Amino acid sequence: MGDGENSSWFITIRKGLLLERPLFFRNKFAKMNNMEVAKIIDQTFLEKGASGQKIKEVCKEAKQYGFRGFCVLPEHTKLAKECLQGSGIKVTTLIDEPTGASGHKARMKMSQEAKKAGSDELDVVMKIDDFKNGKYEEVLADLKEICKVLPTKVIIGSGYLTDEEIKRASEIVKTAGAICVKTATINDPLDRAELLEKAKHIRIMKGSAPGLLVKAAGSIRTLADLGMMVQAGADIIGTSSGVEIVNEARNIKTEIKQDNRIIE
Repeated sequence: MGDGENSSWFITIRKGLLLERPLFFRNKFAKMNNMEVAKIIDQTFLEKGASGQKIKEVCKEAKQYGFRGFCVLPEHTKLAKECLQGSGIKVTTLIDEPTGASGHKARMKMSQEAKKAGSDELDVVMKIDDFKNGKYEEVLADLKEICKVLPTKVIIGSGYLTDEEIKRASEIVKTAGAICVKTATINDPLDRAELLEKAKHIRIMKGSAPGLLVKAAGSIRTLADLGMMVQAGADIIGTSSGVEIVNEARNIKTEIKQDNRIIE
């Protein structure tokens, strides 16, 4: 582990167990209660072929925990909106996963259909192959039109990109009129062992597109994972483990010492 904040350590004591974990609970994250944790989570449910009953169950759970948003596949948008109507939870539709390979007309149709089904926001995958092949104007033009449909978070697939490409992609997303730049979605090439790399990507995204929200997603499964992303600059967390993360936050009562040790 490198130098800086992420190399500090604290001791956790819970139920007689002594554990060591990296210290990622500083600044704004250290001050967050469990409700505030829930309010930065876009709970994600991307199960293909899920039954209507299952959608209703996970929507009920989303309302119970009070998440910021609920991200679903296009075919589940209408039912999710019906279930979450009046809850204040934003229904977000994932568009053109995993790499944005569809043509522009098809992507526009998906986006417009999501709006018609009741979606509040779109999570749209950037045309990653086009971007990697230097077709920056085409990528920008595509996103500009989509961003007119609904408030849009653009997934750049940071795990596929170099640091310089992450910077350029974030700039394009801002120019396109999106509200947010997002790291990843299904088939993220970065696994949990590479969360520090994802945190680095978030810092690049934050610095390259000032004023834009940053959403971290992919292999974020614990409160410590969420803390790492928030510390790096993430404003929104996309995860299918929102319930587990909020439950973990509810169970943790901490006292932050001056030497940055946290004793539970």
